[in-house]
Amino acid sequence: MIRYALFETAIGWAGVAWNDAGLVACHLPEREPDVARAGFLRRFPDAAEDTPPDGLAPTISGIQALMRGEKADLSDAPLDLSRTPAFHARVYAVARAIPPGETLTYGEIAVKLGDRLLAQQVGQALGANPWPIVVPCHRVTAAGGRLGGFSARGGARTKLRLLAIEGAKAAAQGDLFA
Repeated sequence: MIRYALFETAIGWAGVAWNDAGLVACHLPEREPDVARAGFLRRFPDAAEDTPPDGLAPTISGIQALMRGEKADLSDAPLDLSRTPAFHARVYAVARAIPPGETLTYGEIAVKLGDRLLAQQVGQALGANPWPIVVPCHRVTAAGGRLGGFSARGGARTKLRLLAIEGAKAAAQGDLFA
């Protein structure tokens, strides 16, 4: 059974969904809790809202810290990869190893996976990331210093804001908090 919880952050209502094996999804902040709730219920129609287990407290606290503009390490958050295609799981493992404040390109991840021609597939896997922030797809950029895509609400602006919070070089592209 999938359960989910919403929690307030400095920029809106975020959420986590889990089962007995770990996190199955994260939801980036929305202005209204009902929008975040509807997002979970679209993805998991039978999910039940519940109090998160104690083991998820560090993950929730870390997400809240990031949304306040503080650095946080979410690399220990427990993920349930059972619904994740094997290639995606490999991409997510590489992305989770990118330290806060650093970035890799889609191509660099493809090389780490053994084939530089997989860059487009890396981008597709990250576009399907069910754990934004926890699997830090915002730390993955396009070649040549270009930002690349970001499928969360706010798109590239949200990606830049997250990179700025973490002090990444790519974030020097403007004042994101203005």
